[in-house]
Formats: sequence, C-alpha cells, structure tokens
Amino acid sequence: MPAWFDDAKLGIFIHWGLFSIPGFAARLRNVSDAFSQHYPLSAVMTPYTEWYDNALRVPESPTARHHAESWPGLQYADFRKPFNQALERWDPVAWARLFKRAGAAYVVLVSKHHDGYCLWPSRVANPHRQDWCAERDIVGDLAEAVRAQGMRFGLYYSGGIDWSWNSTPVRTLLQFIGSVPRGAYPSYAEAQVRELIDRYRPSVLWNDISWPTGKTAMLRLMADYYNAVDDGVVNDRWMHYGLPLRLLGVPIVQRALDGLLARRIRRQVEKGEYAPGIVPPAPLHCDFRTPEYTSFRGIKRKKWEATRGMSPSFGYNRFDTEDDYEDPTELVRSFVDTVSKNGNLLLNVGPRGEDASIPEPQVRRLEILGGWLEDNGDAVLGTRPWTVAEGETLDGRPVRFTVRADTVFATVLGTSTSPDRLSFDLPGELPGDLVATRVADGAKVDVDRDGARIVLAPGVAADNPIGTAFALRRKSA
Repeated sequence: MPAWFDDAKLGIFIHWGLFSIPGFAARLRNVSDAFSQHYPLSAVMTPYTEWYDNALRVPESPTARHHAESWPGLQYADFRKPFNQALERWDPVAWARLFKRAGAAYVVLVSKHHDGYCLWPSRVANPHRQDWCAERDIVGDLAEAVRAQGMRFGLYYSGGIDWSWNSTPVRTLLQFIGSVPRGAYPSYAEAQVRELIDRYRPSVLWNDISWPTGKTAMLRLMADYYNAVDDGVVNDRWMHYGLPLRLLGVPIVQRALDGLLARRIRRQVEKGEYAPGIVPPAPLHCDFRTPEYTSFRGIKRKKWEATRGMSPSFGYNRFDTEDDYEDPTELVRSFVDTVSKNGNLLLNVGPRGEDASIPEPQVRRLEILGGWLEDNGDAVLGTRPWTVAEGETLDGRPVRFTVRADTVFATVLGTSTSPDRLSFDLPGELPGDLVATRVADGAKVDVDRDGARIVLAPGVAADNPIGTAFALRRKSA
C-alpha cells in the first residue's frame, strides 16, 4: 500500500454525465431498499440517477413515466447537447479549490459510467453509438486542475457494465451483474482503460462491478498499470469473467439464482438482519476494499475506502431536498469513525448537468468538513488505527482513536454534558504519565490516569458539536 493513499483519508468522487441533465430516480432511502422492497425491478428502482439510461427502457418504471411527462419525444442520447453546452461554462479550477478546502487528498472522476458515455475524447470508437463522448476533455482538464492543487487524481471506469453495448434492459440485481457485454466489448474496455492510463496516469484505477476479460488478461492489465504508475492503487471491483459471470449469463441459471436471492433477502428483512449498503465480493487482487453506503464495524487489516454520496444517489438528483441529504454533523462523524478503522472516505459530489455547478447542499457539507479538518485534522490525516477504534466517555459520548508515531489521538464526538471533565478508557499502550493537548488550538489539558482510565480536566471544553480531538503522549523523562 503506497503511503500516500494510507495517509490521504479523504477523497472526492464525482458522478457527472448525461444522467445529470434529467436528474431523476426512484425515491428510496438507500440502494438496498430496491433489493429488499422491489426485487423483481431492483435494477430499475435504485435511487441512483446515474442508472437513468437503463430504467428509461423499462416502461413500467418511475423513470420511464417521469421521462414521458418531462422530456416528451427525447431519447437519452438527446441529453448530449445540453450537457456539452454546459461544459463551455465549466470551471474545473473552482472545483479543485473547493475539494482542497474540504481537506481532500485525492479526486476520483467517473470517466465512463454504465451508459458508456465517455468524459474524454477517446480514440477507441464505440461501434454502437457514434460520438459517444464529451466534446470537452473533462478528464484532462480536471486532472490538471486537481494536480495543480497538490491532490492526486484517479479515474473510475465501468468495466463490467455498458448499456451502449446492450440493447436489452436489466430488471433484477443478478440480471444487472450478469449483463457483461461479450463479443468485441472486452477488447474495447481494455483498450479504453489502457488509453486512460497512458494519457492521464491516474493514481487510482477504480473499476466497477466486474471486468469483462479473463483472469490472465486482467492481471496483465494491472501489472502494466503498476509499471506505468508505480505508486498507483486499484480497488476491489474486478471480478473477472470466469465461471460465476458465465453462469449468470445463462437465463435459466440467472432466474433460479434470482429466486434464491430474493427469498434470502426477504428472510433477512423478516428477522431484522438485513443491513443497508453493499460490500462487493473480494477479487483475485486489490489494494483496498470499497463498501458502498455502509461501513465496517471494527478495525480491518486490509485497507478500505467507504464510498457514498451525500444523499441516496451518487449522480445529481434535482428532486433532493435538505431532508434527503445526510446531516453534515453525522457525515463528518462517520468520516472520523471510518479513519479509526483503517478506512478512507470517498465522498461523492453529483454536479448539475445544465450548468456544470455543484449543488449548494453539497458545497455546504464540503465546507463544514473542511472547517472541522482545519481545526482537528492532525487527529485524522496521516494517522493509523490505534489498538482499538472505539471508546466512550463516562457521560456516553463516542470516542474514536487514531495514532501517529508516539501520539494517540482521542476524538470525542459531540459536546459533553460535563465539558470540564472528560473521562474514558485508553488501552495500556502508553505506559506512564501522559501529557495532553487539544488539537484545535494546542491548549494544554490537565490529565490524570488511573490504570486504563483517562480523565481530562479541568478548564478545556469539548465544545465542538461535531467532535473535539485531543492528543495524548507520554511525558518525557
């Protein structure tokens, strides 16, 4: 694991494309609700606006009904014109500066999502849709702006799914996973990814769903990527085209497995065991895992990256209200929790299609996150997990632990009912007397210790409503 990725902690994900013009999806709280409540149409009923192209092809879908009412007579491809017009006003430098203020160390742009539309002028022509790429080199322009701000630049590519190659819509989750295009598509996808590597040298190669070639070709591609970008990293969504994907491509097998999966989810819901979010299966090789709209409970030895939007969708949803967005305080706290368990957060922004702007609720959350990191970032950025991730004060406030060199950081989430006296248990990895400071301003904090019990007192309040970080280290002899 390259140290830069382990140190980074915060990345920005960007889902932006033709789907950002209509900005519509079924109204659900979480992608998992589509599987648990609408399994026969689970690939159609997700709250992900970036799946608009597929849902539009299913006449009974909310997307198809909305499209007929709001965009009568238009095809999905007709959204190219307003999207390309908006690119004339797009300011990638302003985006990069916002991401830098938020405290991000890297940015991952969706270069091609499931609709197959490319955000760079690819020399690898799509044989099914002419000019199926943006008129502006979005990838190149954003890469330049991001790197100018001192951040790393990565690229997402939808390797396993491309609806521009498949004319038949998918309705269920397993139909979706099993719909990897065949024929010339594996060579097409590999050629495009190699083009992205050669042209843009991404520090993160973030594939999605699966990979259309066999094992040998996939591992050769990864090796060539590492040789081109020696400190690059690859994610975990590289299920190569082997027996499982081949079986899912057989209709009778797929229907049988769909029935089994639907019944399993129904039983989990009935028992109260169904958890939201997605954890992809482990591939042959990856540098980090990517749970989606969920997290891990404890410290993981394997590096991971929590990926999520600020609302139920990654792509822009023009119908989202403030109630649909994650509470900013909880968003920052979940970030601290993720870091304490050896994770990064890849936090998504979904820009508007018609004017290439980032919606105000998303900007505000990035500013809040950046403001908190400006005061407390030493307790998060560049740290590693401590012996344990979680603790609790005597008055019930959650505590998250991290470590850097000889300093342990304890971040008390929320304000304390007894702000002048914070007490929590600390594992015995720091023997002897301790000195403590408040990270935000370096204020010295009186600290007492009774075995594992740490008492910070008095006079320095944990008064940040999001959380207050304290640095603990052994007193010099």
